[in-house]
Order: sequence, then structure tokens, then C-alpha cells
Amino acid sequence: MNTLTYRNATLSDLNIIVDIYNSTIASRMVTADTTPITVDDRKKWFEDHNSSTRPLWMIEDKNNAIVGWVSFQSFYGRPAYNSTAEVSIYLDENQRGKGYGKQVLAYCIAQAPNYGIKTILGFIFTHNEPSLRLFRNLGFEDWAMLPNIAVLDEVERSLCILGKRITE
Repeated sequence: MNTLTYRNATLSDLNIIVDIYNSTIASRMVTADTTPITVDDRKKWFEDHNSSTRPLWMIEDKNNAIVGWVSFQSFYGRPAYNSTAEVSIYLDENQRGKGYGKQVLAYCIAQAPNYGIKTILGFIFTHNEPSLRLFRNLGFEDWAMLPNIAVLDEVERSLCILGKRITE
């Protein structure tokens, strides 16, 4: 298994973060965005992350090549939910299918308590079977189903919210 390393993202990483994100839009499997975003579109999102409670990590392989990025994002934006975070994993299109998703999600589960996170959520379209399988294989359970909540290319799509309680 290839060793991955994680480092806090810097503003100079935002271009690659956006490029990786945009590479997933056309598949209509991962995001509800239907057109590419810009670096300016993502600046506030980037600033909402911090290294003490809501990290945004760049993922690198043993040669320091960017594999992707992963973030913890606040859920619902109210103080009572501070110990709950949504995890988002985005891999470079040349790095998908290599088992990195499992390594990254396992890393996030292990690191969550260090950031005050007791509950991790994943928001995944129900037609994204590889991602659903990944999360379920690492102990996430289906906590909510939002039927036909999104329209992608005139096709209604459902969203599954998966959750995992992290024990310390």
C-alpha cells in the first residue's frame, strides 16, 4: 500500500483544489455543481477551514505528488453542532481507483478526535455506488435519505447522508 501524507492546504493550493473539484463535475456522481467553479468562488470556503477544528488537507504520495484533497466542514453552522463535521474527499482524476479513498477516509476517522469531531457525515448521491460502498465498508451507516432532491441533466437524483459516531 502506498504511503500518503497530509499537510494543511495553503492559499497557493487553491488552484489545484479547484481543478480537482472541477474534474468531478461532468460525471454527475460527486457534486451538485453543474458548471465549473473558479478560485474566487472557493475563497470563502477555503477561509472557513482552519488547522485547529476544520482542516483542509492536501494529500500527497511518497514522491510529494498531489493525490487530492480532503476537508472537514462544519455541519449546519450552529454552535450545538460543533462536534459534527462533513468530510469531503476529492482525488485527482489520475489517482482514482487506486484504493486511496479508503486510506484517506480511515485517516480522517483516526484524526477526527484531534479536531473535536465526534460525528462524521458524508453526503453522497445514491447513484454513486463506489463512494457509498467506501463509506459503508468503514462503518458509516445510512442516517437519512433525501429522495429526488437534486436535478442533474434533467434527471432527479437522491442524496444519502451517511454518519459515523467516533469514539474516543
